[in-house]
Amino acid sequence: MRVTSLRLLLTGCALLALAAPAMAQEPPAASPPPSAQPAPDGAPAVVVEPDRTPAEAPPAPAIPAVWAPAPFTADGESAYGLYLSGRVASLRGDRDVGAELLAQSQALTPEQPQLGGEAFLASLFSGDIDEVVRLTPSVSETPLFAGAGRLATVTRALRDGDGAAALALMQAGPFPDPYGPVSRYLLPSIAAAGGDWTTALQPVQAPVTETAGLVLRNQRARLLESRRRFAEADAEFQALLAVPDGARLFRVDYGGFLERQGRRDEALAVYTAALAGADPDPRALAAGRRMRNGGRPAAPATLRQLASDAFAFAAMETSQVDVHELSAIYLRLAEALNPEDTITLRLAESLNEAHQTAAARTAFARVGRTNPIIYASAQLGLGVSLADEDRPDEALEAFLRADAAAPDQVVVSRLLANQYFNLGRYEEALAVLNRPTVNTADQSVEIRFDRGRALEQLGRTEEAEAELWTALQMAPDNPVILNHLGYLWVDSGRRVEQGAEMIARAFAADPRNPSVQDSLGWAQYRRGQYETAVETLEQAVAKEPANAEINDHLGDAYWQVGRLREAGWQWNRVLTLEPEPQRRAEVEQKLASGLSTSPTTGSQP
Repeated sequence: MRVTSLRLLLTGCALLALAAPAMAQEPPAASPPPSAQPAPDGAPAVVVEPDRTPAEAPPAPAIPAVWAPAPFTADGESAYGLYLSGRVASLRGDRDVGAELLAQSQALTPEQPQLGGEAFLASLFSGDIDEVVRLTPSVSETPLFAGAGRLATVTRALRDGDGAAALALMQAGPFPDPYGPVSRYLLPSIAAAGGDWTTALQPVQAPVTETAGLVLRNQRARLLESRRRFAEADAEFQALLAVPDGARLFRVDYGGFLERQGRRDEALAVYTAALAGADPDPRALAAGRRMRNGGRPAAPATLRQLASDAFAFAAMETSQVDVHELSAIYLRLAEALNPEDTITLRLAESLNEAHQTAAARTAFARVGRTNPIIYASAQLGLGVSLADEDRPDEALEAFLRADAAAPDQVVVSRLLANQYFNLGRYEEALAVLNRPTVNTADQSVEIRFDRGRALEQLGRTEEAEAELWTALQMAPDNPVILNHLGYLWVDSGRRVEQGAEMIARAFAADPRNPSVQDSLGWAQYRRGQYETAVETLEQAVAKEPANAEINDHLGDAYWQVGRLREAGWQWNRVLTLEPEPQRRAEVEQKLASGLSTSPTTGSQP
C-alpha cells in the first residue's frame, strides 16, 4: 500500500485547569478551591502543587442567599448568561470572545473566586493585559496565578511608560516557579526603564554557553549601546557570536549595531551569514534588502522592545521542554510590549502546539506581509491547520499565498505541491516540483520522492520508477521509499520478487505501520502465498480497520483461499469507507462476479 499524502509537522509547568463554576439562575453554592477541580474540555492540562493543604485554605467569601438586585448588566444581560456564552465561545475556540464574556460575568459576581480564576486564565490566554491586571487581586491566593498577574502588571506599567512602577513590582520579591527565569531576563530592561542603570548594566555572570548567559549578554550589549559605550557593546556582541547559538540568534542584532556605527560592509557580511545554512533568519533578508536600497539603519531597540525580547526568549526556552501554554502566555506579554509579526508568528506556533487551534489560526492570519518570509511561514502554518481540519480548498489558498510571497522557498513549494497532490491535481503538483528552484542538482530526497509519486499518478510509470529509484539511492534504508517503490513493482507485476524483498526490508524497519504490512501481504498474494497473505492482511486490517485498500486486499485474499462469504463481507465493507471511484467500480464488479481466478479450495468458512 502506498502512502498518498504527507503532512508537515510544525517545528512541566502549565497553568491550573479550572472547572466550570456552579452558576445557575439560583444563587450558586460555594465551591472548593480551583486547584481541586478537574479540567474542563479544551482547557490546558496543568498540574499545580498547592502551597498548603485544603484544610489550611481560607474559607470562600460568603455568597448571599438571595441576590438583590439580581446581577444583570445595564443592557439586561445576566451573569449566568454571560458565563454560559463565555464558556461556549471558549470551547468553540474563540478565546478572545470567551475571555471578554467571562470577565463581564466576573465583574457582576466578584464574590465568586472560582469564576475569577477562570476569567483570569481566559484573559491571560487571550492577551487582554488590562483585564488580567484587573482580575489579579481575585487570584492572589493561588501563587501560580498571582505570579502571572504580577508579570502582566509589570508589562502594563512598562507599556504605559511607568518604568518606576514596573521596577518596584519587579523588586517586590522573588517570583514563584516557573517565573524565575523570565523575571531574571526582564530585570535589566525594567531596571533601565526605572532609572537604575547600575542594575541594568551589571556584568553578566552566567556563562555564554547557557541560555541565561546568551539572553543577558544580548541585553547588556544593546543597553551599553544606548549609553554610547560602544566598545563594551561590541565586546559583548563578539562574545555572543563566538558560540553557535549566539551567532544563530543574535547576528542580526549585531548587524544593526554595525550599521549604526557606519560599518556597512561588515554589517552586510553579517546579514549574509545569517541567511546561510538550514535555519535562515528572515530579519536578515529585510535588513539586507533595506541596505541595498539605501535605507537608513534600524533604530536601536527601545526598552519596551528589550523587555519584549526577554519574554520571547523565555517562551523559546519553555517551548523546548514542551510547555507550550506558558510559551503562549509569555508571547502574549511580549506582543503587548512590541506588536510585531515575528512575535505574532511565534505566538501562533505556540498556540498550535498547545492545541488551541482556532486561536492559532487567528494569530497566523494576523501576520502581515512586510517580511515575505515571515508572512509565508504564517500562511504555511495556517494552511497546515486548515488541512488538518479537512478544509482542503482553504488550505490550498493559504499555501498559494505563501508561495506568492516566497516563490523561491523550497519548503513552500513542496507543501503547495503536496496539497495539489492531496486534491488529485497531479499535473499542477508536478509543475511545482519541476520548477527550476526546486528541480535542482542538489534537490532533497523528499522532492525526488514527491515527484515520483506525482508521475506515478499520471501514469508515467517509467519516469516515476526513475525518480523513486534515485530517491532510494539517496536514502537506501528509508522504509517509506522502500515500501512505495516495492509496492509499485509488486502491484504492476514488473519486478515482483525485487519489490517483495524491498517491502520486507521496509516492514523490518517499521513493523507497526499498517500501510507497510498491507504491502507485505499484497506481495505475498502476488507470489501465490494466499494463506500467509490472509494472516498478514488480517493483522493490517486490525491496525487500520477503516482503510478501504487494506480491506479490499483482504477480501481478495479470502477469495483465493475459498472463504467466499468473508470475501464478500470485506468487499461490502470497502463500499462503506468512501473509496475512490475506480476502486468502488472494481469492488462492485467483484461483488457481482467474484475474481476472474477460481478459489484454490472452493470451501466456505
